[in-house]
Amino acid sequence: MILEYFGRLLLIMPLIGGLAWGSLWLWKKLQIGLPLQSQTARAVRVVDAVSLGGNGRLLVVEFGQDTLLLGASRTGISILASTEQDTPHV
Repeated sequence: MILEYFGRLLLIMPLIGGLAWGSLWLWKKLQIGLPLQSQTARAVRVVDAVSLGGNGRLLVVEFGQDTLLLGASRTGISILASTEQDTPHV
């Protein structure tokens, strides 16, 4: 009886630990650091973000009619490219 209990415990504990580790790893990989609030009332909108390892990140940001490609690192933020969006002609 008690051996059966310990046998189940030895099977279940690594499974639970693996699920916890996997979910934390997945959360870290998918988390891009953006706020979860709606950004409809904001003047600046982060369109996309790509991590470049532990030290840097590329960001595509919309500000008014401009789209900016920003490089962010521990030392600061730099504008890498900038384009002005044309208004669509209807």
